Amino acid sequence: MPLVLNEAEVKSILTMPMALDALDASFQRLADGTAILHPRRRLHVPKRSYLHYMAAADGASGYLGMKVYTSSKGGLRFVVLLFQADSGDLLALIEADYLGQVRTGAASGIATRLLARADAKTVGMAGTGLQARTQLEAIAYVRKIESVRAYSRKEEHREDFARTMSAQLGIRVTPVATAEEAIRGTDIVVAATTASQPVIEGKWLAPGVHINAIGANFAEKTELDAAAVLRADRIVADSIEQSREEAGDLIQAFGGDESRWDEVEELANIVAGKAPGRTSGTQVTLFKSNGIATEDISVAGRIFEIAKEKGIGRWVGMWGDSGREAEARGL
Repeated sequence: MPLVLNEAEVKSILTMPMALDALDASFQRLADGTAILHPRRRLHVPKRSYLHYMAAADGASGYLGMKVYTSSKGGLRFVVLLFQADSGDLLALIEADYLGQVRTGAASGIATRLLARADAKTVGMAGTGLQARTQLEAIAYVRKIESVRAYSRKEEHREDFARTMSAQLGIRVTPVATAEEAIRGTDIVVAATTASQPVIEGKWLAPGVHINAIGANFAEKTELDAAAVLRADRIVADSIEQSREEAGDLIQAFGGDESRWDEVEELANIVAGKAPGRTSGTQVTLFKSNGIATEDISVAGRIFEIAKEKGIGRWVGMWGDSGREAEARGL
């Protein structure tokens, strides 16, 4: 019954504009209550692997589903299970590493569109891995970026990132030797690292800067020091509930001050016009991205629809259905 799509097939379908459009719709539905979100949960076998799982439903599109993935010393393995809300049919099994990279970039792209200054032209990046690539791609889609400074601990990584992204985006990307050199004086800052301790300090941030912090999603990890978080005039999260559990940047900076959480806004409300984004050119704005399941399900739904239309992937018989019967039923 389900359509199985591998990573190469997902890459042949998914584009950044498609992801931006899907996430815009998903945030609107979160804001109006037609989408339902369950935050990430984790199961850990001590000294072995983690199992991570997160679920969402979208009443408007008629999809519900779950992203499940494992993390271990051997790496990460992602899959999205997409179901039809009315019938409960399993529609697709989608390999979801690239899907996750693009939807995470798209979330920051939407936040940048709403929170960065309209004249923002420069980007400072801490981290140059695969997630950093889609972060920069999305930012360049919503702002006219002229130059980028990129830092990674390994010289070869930052140089490869600079070459690749300069060629892909037609923007001057310069590798630099320190995080401070990357961040100081830039209009938009991206933290996309696996760091457990801060790599970005508040004293480096220019007035009017916008920050996308995407890397730390365990309570004990942080990419930004407390001064960077506390300098923010506007803090936005994709999910406050999920942030209270795993956004180490905010948890550690706020300490035990519960009142600070009242100042955090959800991105969905800004997308829907229920709350303001940036209100002045000098504000420091911060988007804390955790990655939420509505993002995965909305993008997976678009991928499934295009794959079915173009005949991409393989139908697999389950629960007594053959793949041919499922295809004939239009599933």
